[in-house]
Parts: sequence; structure tokens; C-alpha cells
Amino acid sequence: MDLLITSVANGGNLLLNVGPTARGEFDHRAVTALDSLSLWMHANSKSIYHCTFAPADFKVSEGTKLTYNKDSKRLYVHLFEYPGTSYIYLEGYKDKVNYAQFLHDNSEIQIDAKKSTGNTLVLKLPAKKPNFEIPVIELMLN
Repeated sequence: MDLLITSVANGGNLLLNVGPTARGEFDHRAVTALDSLSLWMHANSKSIYHCTFAPADFKVSEGTKLTYNKDSKRLYVHLFEYPGTSYIYLEGYKDKVNYAQFLHDNSEIQIDAKKSTGNTLVLKLPAKKPNFEIPVIELMLN
């Protein structure tokens, strides 16, 4: 998934080439990887399809990667490292975001107005990480 997200975040795409072994079967490692990717894509495909790199005025926070859909004006924050503090600080995002939600279940993520100071937007995340290797936050932009 890292390679797929990184490719899209850099404006590219990814072609997977998985073929059978000499016995005509797929290697169990390939099947496991494809099953994992399939589950993640089923829940988070909007952050990949029709997306590209984020506009330059959106900074990439540590432990995240960004993808952007210019048609829907949605920015996707891929959480490679889930914050231990339950807060994610997005520098330069304040006044640019209308709404935030997890992409896998559309559950709202609260914008903490008290902690959002200066140009920094602060999102309050659940203490427990969602049951995905790389959770995705969908930001609806102004």
C-alpha cells in the first residue's frame, strides 16, 4: 500500500504485475498482499482513483502522505503513523477545511477550535486507531 499511495501522492500511478508460478498457482505471499490491498482499496479507493499530488500550499505533516482530487476539492491525509496523542496538527490548513471525516466509514472527525491557533488546524482523532493499516482522513476544502 505504501508504494501505491506514494505513487499517487507524487502524481503517478501504479501497475501491479502478479503472475502465476510454474505450476500455474499464485504464490501465497502475492495472494496475501493482494487480499490486504483489496480490503484497503474497498474502503479507501476515493483517495486513489482520480487523485494526484496535493497543491503546494498544503504541507505534509510527519507520518502522513497527501493525495488530492481537484474535481471534488477533497484532500486525503494518509496516516502512516497514527498519532499517540489523539490529535493531528495540520500546519497551514486553518480556514481551508470545511469538514473532516474518516474515509472508510464516513465518521466525522472533530475540528478542535480551541487548539487550532494561528494557521494550524487541529483534528481530534479517536484514541483507538481504525482497523486499517493506513487510515485515511478525507478533508472537504473550501
